Amino acid sequence: MEKTKFEIEEAVIEMLKTVYDPEIPVNIYDLGLIYKVDVLENGEVALDMTLTAPNCPAADFIMEDVRQKIESIDGVKNATINLIFEPEWNKDMMSEEAKLELGFL
Repeated sequence: MEKTKFEIEEAVIEMLKTVYDPEIPVNIYDLGLIYKVDVLENGEVALDMTLTAPNCPAADFIMEDVRQKIESIDGVKNATINLIFEPEWNKDMMSEEAKLELGFL
């Protein structure tokens, strides 16, 4: 049975929680680096994400990890990752768990 858009979106979010910035012990979803997940009818997933800094040395590694993991999800045919820096990321975008983990609470 084919997955619904909602089920695919949930799977994408769960998968994003397995991607880490090598320098930070918190996943990119809880860091607040994912701005938008768009699941289209044809199995395409478009993702707007940012990085903690525009010159992040792990940018290519993180983006490739995200793309490969999303494309491994059943029902996803293709993932497009748009790297954006507006709005600029700040620590207020992190989940409560991430703030706690990193000592911001």
